Amino acid sequence: VQLVESGGGSAQAGGSLRLSCAVSGFTFDTYVVGWFRQAPGKEREAMSCTSKGGGTSYADAVRSRFTISTDNAKNMVYLQMNNVKSDDTATYFCAATRRKTNLSSNWHCARTARIDNWGQGTQVTVSS
Repeated sequence: VQLVESGGGSAQAGGSLRLSCAVSGFTFDTYVVGWFRQAPGKEREAMSCTSKGGGTSYADAVRSRFTISTDNAKNMVYLQMNNVKSDDTATYFCAATRRKTNLSSNWHCARTARIDNWGQGTQVTVSS
């Protein structure tokens, strides 16, 4: 499994960014994919996860501002970030883990220690 993020950078508060993650080595049919972030001095936290049959989840802090999507044909995962805030400044990681049958995307997202595949991370900096 390989995950390679791109699209990070700088934005003004209120602006938009789109993160991309090129994936290989698995199919969206059997894996949960998601975006996590980690700010300096803080723990890594889940922003959004999605899977076929497992639904889509969002952290309260980004619901209605961020949107996760996948492109099966291109093996890509995206995170559209709108109305960004200075609190969104962090390193963002793409992640993937095999979905356990009958468990939701949110169940997997909530257990960061169980996530076994990570990208290298991409920095997002939002200035006010």
